[in-house]
Amino acid sequence: MTDDLMQLPLAALHAELGGKMVPFAGYAMPVQYPAGVMAEHLHTRDKAGLFDVSHMGQVVIRGSGAAAALEQVIPMNVQGLAEGRQRYGLLTLPGGGVADDLMFANRGDHLFVVVNGAMKRADMDILTAGLPDHEVTLLDDRALLALQGPSAEAVLESLVPGVAQMRFMDVRTLSWSGAELWISRSGYTGEDGYEISVPADHAEAFARALLAQDDVLPIGLGARDSLRLEAGMPLYGQDLTAEITPVEADLAWAIQKIRRTGGDRAGGFPGAEVILPQLDQGPARRRSGLLPQGRAPMRHGVTLFASETATDPVGEVTSGGFGPSVGSPVAMGYVPADCQAGTTLYGDVRGRRLPVTVTDLPFHTPRYKR
Repeated sequence: MTDDLMQLPLAALHAELGGKMVPFAGYAMPVQYPAGVMAEHLHTRDKAGLFDVSHMGQVVIRGSGAAAALEQVIPMNVQGLAEGRQRYGLLTLPGGGVADDLMFANRGDHLFVVVNGAMKRADMDILTAGLPDHEVTLLDDRALLALQGPSAEAVLESLVPGVAQMRFMDVRTLSWSGAELWISRSGYTGEDGYEISVPADHAEAFARALLAQDDVLPIGLGARDSLRLEAGMPLYGQDLTAEITPVEADLAWAIQKIRRTGGDRAGGFPGAEVILPQLDQGPARRRSGLLPQGRAPMRHGVTLFASETATDPVGEVTSGGFGPSVGSPVAMGYVPADCQAGTTLYGDVRGRRLPVTVTDLPFHTPRYKR
């Protein structure tokens, strides 16, 4: 690793825990701990995993009419989001592609937005340009932790009473040892769990308190990726890009009716001229699940063909690897929109055409607390 990588607030703790550090989004981040990726993945599905996601951007938007202003840059119903609730959102571009995906919450006197670490500077450019009359602040004094898995509720409740009453996508401000925690019941693993924004100077003590619980293990980037892949969740930069629209990415569910054609606040966001017709007419390609028929994983960049001898590609794998909970290779990618589940395609893996079955997502049924 180079010396110019940024350090997480928990850098010393990661070293103490034996984390293998790698460059990611400009930071030195743990890809795995001594337990290994497979064990970390399965432990999260069975008990609880603690993820350090402090590289992500935490943004506060303040000012009168902030919800209406944010609707100018994302195609979501921000004004209809109740206080104490959170939604998934997308920053869209004039051509219809996606600049980033994000979570946004109504915290009463402000909006709280969490964006991808690698994109946070570019996202700030979009937000500050799109909301010139509002205060848009990228926080640098808070860490972000995620506690995910079926034991997450009991573990966090033992330290922070009140979190057990939260529903999926609720947000609350609660305290721990004098620190103000901004908690959402959400995550990116397909498991029940929480994301917790904590003051950076309290982050290590809070992480140690969580790790002191028998059910909690530290989890690195490797298992984080296999967990979200099994859950069918797209990774920005691979499954979502500036060249892929929300409809192509099978994320139309994230665009509420009020922002669609015929809705009271239809359009008015970047790319509406491309995205709204696609919602009505359907895209030419769509993100789908892919199940390799052998044991060889098909990873990002594998080209897909309709047959073993076809010369023209019909699609591409955007994420792929071994699914520890599924017990076999899993992948997702873009295929023709009329390609039905059960269709066999062929991926070109180092010059060999290997069969892969188009399937619905996700591979792992989410276990959220509704």
